[in-house]
Amino acid sequence: MTPEHATELIRTSLILVLLLAGPVMIVGLVVGLVISIVQAVTQIQEQTLTFIPKIAAMLIAVIVLLPWIGTRMIEYSQSMFAGIMP
Repeated sequence: MTPEHATELIRTSLILVLLLAGPVMIVGLVVGLVISIVQAVTQIQEQTLTFIPKIAAMLIAVIVLLPWIGTRMIEYSQSMFAGIMP
């Protein structure tokens, strides 16, 4: 394995991680922002109020996106194994 091949492998892996984690993290960001706005409007300053809705929304996002995530992981694994075989 050449250094260029290893660098390309790491780059591809990091891009895949960002691609797969991005939508779930965006859902958490949006839910946190909405709850923060509601807290500011109602003047409820409870710090722990955001955790349960964020966790629930991110869990739902993972469940909904699981087929897409699985497909991307299988495609990546197949390309990895194809690169190993001569």
